[in-house]
Amino acid sequence: MTRTRPFLLAALATFTAILAGCGGSSGPAKPQIAVIPKGTTHEFWKSIHAGAEKAASELGVEVIWMGPQREDDRQLQIQVVQNFISRNVDAIVLAPLDARSLARPVETAVERGIPVVVIDSDLDSDAHSSFVATNNFEGGRLCARRLAEVMNYRGNAIMLRLQEGSASTTEREEGFLAEIREVAPDIILLSDNQYAGATMEKALQVSQNLLNRFPEVDGIFTPNESSTQGMLRALQTAGRSGEVRLVGFDNNEVLLEGLRSGQIDGLTLQDPFDMGYRGVTTAVAILNGQPVNKQVDTRMMMVTPDNLDDPVARELLHPDLSTWLDE
Repeated sequence: MTRTRPFLLAALATFTAILAGCGGSSGPAKPQIAVIPKGTTHEFWKSIHAGAEKAASELGVEVIWMGPQREDDRQLQIQVVQNFISRNVDAIVLAPLDARSLARPVETAVERGIPVVVIDSDLDSDAHSSFVATNNFEGGRLCARRLAEVMNYRGNAIMLRLQEGSASTTEREEGFLAEIREVAPDIILLSDNQYAGATMEKALQVSQNLLNRFPEVDGIFTPNESSTQGMLRALQTAGRSGEVRLVGFDNNEVLLEGLRSGQIDGLTLQDPFDMGYRGVTTAVAILNGQPVNKQVDTRMMMVTPDNLDDPVARELLHPDLSTWLDE
């Protein structure tokens, strides 16, 4: 704990400096929308950022993008929300790291007159105005059907969870479990209670332990980008990629190459670009007094080595980031 505190203070100091430069003493020229992701390193969050910036450009608002680097730093995300409340931004778009621990900060924002749109992962609260996300339970079911298919509906499987408190991945995991038991009762689940953690490095370590513990495994489901990449690397290191069937969630260049080479049998792809876009447009609609839907579903698709050239798959695999992000 003594090592994380200086980083936390430094990050918040940087955050305060960023906010200080967002407007002059006469106040901001444009409405300010704070967009707070779970993390900032994965391609998923970069796509959300790009979509948010596209919406901001079209609607004449300013997006302030700030979140923790790691997707397990609940305390820093809470601090970021609290600082945006103190800054009195016009609206907040939030992907909560933890369904429970972020509930009270969101309620505080709403009490202060700052509307909140939740994206990606749900919250244990009714305070937010709208929830923009993938149908994660159905996404887990898609993965179960694909894994059952490539396993010929028999054999031994593992489900690697992400982390406790993450509502989006928990829904995927529960959807997977419900469907695999329904469509493939002959598949034996060797393990469904291990957590990959928030980073690819941690996921690799946990994945290696699982492969060593269960050498008889035939198929694996992983619920997000980092857990899928960690498991893929563990299978490659063990010389079992392509032999053990792997179905996961989300996309980056490593996972796309895994699909192309047949080392990954399927990925449920979301549309994070649209999620970021619709998060900001929904927030602006609220500021303009327009009615919004309490829940907005964004699209998803199971992509396999056989449908990589499908137009929708190509759009989801290659979102337009460079136009909207300075990288």
